[in-house]
Amino acid sequence: MKQKAYAAAGVDIDLGNKVKSTLPQLLASTHRREVLGKVGGFGGLFALDVKKYREPVLVSSVDGVGTKLKLAFAMNKHDTIGADLVNHCVNDIAVLGAEPLFFLDYLGTGKLEPHVFTEVIKGFARACTENGCTLIGGETAQMPGFYQAGEYDVSGTIVGVVEKSRMLNGQKNVKRGDAIIGIASSGLHTNGYSLARKIFFEQLHLDYKSRVPGLKNTIGDELLKIHVSYGPLVQKLIKRFNTKQLPVKAFAHITGGGFVDNIPRVLPKTCDAVIRKGSWDMLPIFRILEAKGGVPDDELYQVFNMGIGMVAIVAAEKADAVLKFIRAQKHDAWMIGEIVKGEGEARVE
Repeated sequence: MKQKAYAAAGVDIDLGNKVKSTLPQLLASTHRREVLGKVGGFGGLFALDVKKYREPVLVSSVDGVGTKLKLAFAMNKHDTIGADLVNHCVNDIAVLGAEPLFFLDYLGTGKLEPHVFTEVIKGFARACTENGCTLIGGETAQMPGFYQAGEYDVSGTIVGVVEKSRMLNGQKNVKRGDAIIGIASSGLHTNGYSLARKIFFEQLHLDYKSRVPGLKNTIGDELLKIHVSYGPLVQKLIKRFNTKQLPVKAFAHITGGGFVDNIPRVLPKTCDAVIRKGSWDMLPIFRILEAKGGVPDDELYQVFNMGIGMVAIVAAEKADAVLKFIRAQKHDAWMIGEIVKGEGEARVE
């Protein structure tokens, strides 16, 4: 049988349809009762249950995973990238107190490889299930000549909801004297990979299979660790502590820009955040970057999360109770700083 012209040009629609036919089965675990219709329509349908809220506010975010993908390509391991992306997006809306409702993904590639597609989608589905949101739709684009052979890109969009009166507003509520609690990351999460790859693979001449003293895994496995989702923890903290008063005042997701660029997003213009170096147990991967990378500390703490994936700003009198609660939820956490008089900046001392 003669090959179709579009397939000969590099875009196999029939293969795409065959691969996508497995989606309903892959996404079944993410289903929520508010979802209408089936996957594959022109738009995903979600009937928000407005009776649950007095003033529902929808919160959305979009992101990618950057050059962490280069590790997935090199290691031919594609089942973690989807989870990285979902968890990153969940964290971005969790800082406002929002619970995730639904997620949409985009995957662009030169040639569609069925096993790669399936592994990536499995990662999306697994993380959506863990975060209680539904994978409601997406887009897969075959673009030969646009991507290098064996490479692809992914991005995702999340939509969540929060009750307007319960929405966290650090700029309004954070005050001098508040405590800063740091919650542990699993590693680099999804930021700083261009610099980390340069340090490990160019400066130190390692490859992803290399083992380094102090690390339990290979460099590749360490760098591919999944971005932690703090969404369920944030919801539990709000439910437990923010009943009549709001002692849990703000969260900052420590992504690109580190402490210095992310914490100011939730500070009033009259306050600074002071983070104390050495106040948490730094992961070995960051100790190696610090010792061998030749990067000044100021930049390290602006590029990488340095072992803290999320910070909570909490009223001082409740800080011990909040810290104890976080640890009881199986997250490592430490008192890492405080809010002082200032101009809306964060610094690491």
